[in-house]
Amino acid sequence: MSYADDLFIRMCQDIIDNGLSTEGEKVRPVWEDTGESAYTIKRFGVVNRYDLSKEFPALTLRRTAIKSCTDELLWIWQKKSNNIHDLNSHIWDSWADEDGSIGKAYGYQMGVKHVYKEGMMDQVDRVLYDLKNNPYSRRIMTNIYVHQDLHEMNLYPCAYSMTFNVTKEPGKDKLTLNAILNQRSQDILAANNWNVCQYAALLHMFAQVNDMEVGEFVHVIADAHIYDKHVDLVEELITRKQYPAPKLWINPEIKNFYDFTVDDIKLLDYEHGEQIKIPVAV
Repeated sequence: MSYADDLFIRMCQDIIDNGLSTEGEKVRPVWEDTGESAYTIKRFGVVNRYDLSKEFPALTLRRTAIKSCTDELLWIWQKKSNNIHDLNSHIWDSWADEDGSIGKAYGYQMGVKHVYKEGMMDQVDRVLYDLKNNPYSRRIMTNIYVHQDLHEMNLYPCAYSMTFNVTKEPGKDKLTLNAILNQRSQDILAANNWNVCQYAALLHMFAQVNDMEVGEFVHVIADAHIYDKHVDLVEELITRKQYPAPKLWINPEIKNFYDFTVDDIKLLDYEHGEQIKIPVAV
């Protein structure tokens, strides 16, 4: 059994059993196919912890497409792009304009340079600089929820902040890299494990290029919700057979974060259940 499966099942059951409905309230999302309001069952303040030193947290109940989710992660953190033409999947098509731009969101914010005492850097380079030169800093973080630019974002960031923290385990030579992902909102069926795998992979990449080991990944979700049309799908999903967690392979030759490609991250021995066709709310 996978720990990620067990945690996901418990979280989904808790939302179904104890969550509160938004039915009849004023909500922004609509169903892509009908245009009707998309209501949810939601829980506030869900916190999930994953020990990446023990296993990679990919669901086995259904497949998480590690290459596609890594592609989106690199689109934001490495390419620092806000244009869907730089992305291989079509998950952002609904929010792009005629030129392919999603506005001043996600990768755009990562690419903005800021003035520091050490010089001009964007947020990603600031993190990499501190992990190398000041790993015990308690200020190693990113934040892409920039209020002055929200009016020019086609979608406000869902996963908006990463805070990195370095520890040293007794008896170990290498430092341990931990991180917290803060997320204002999450569609649990469509995006939970996608985001978990993305940022777990990012933690592995950052640890490798800084000669560190991976530690804990903590995922904080302010509004963890299951859409009304997803409830039956979730109830079926969490009853499925579980398999052992897959193993992450990350190309050991890569020593610079900007050299990673989607081919440098793979899941080995990945057994999983069938995929699900998920109605999309936009």
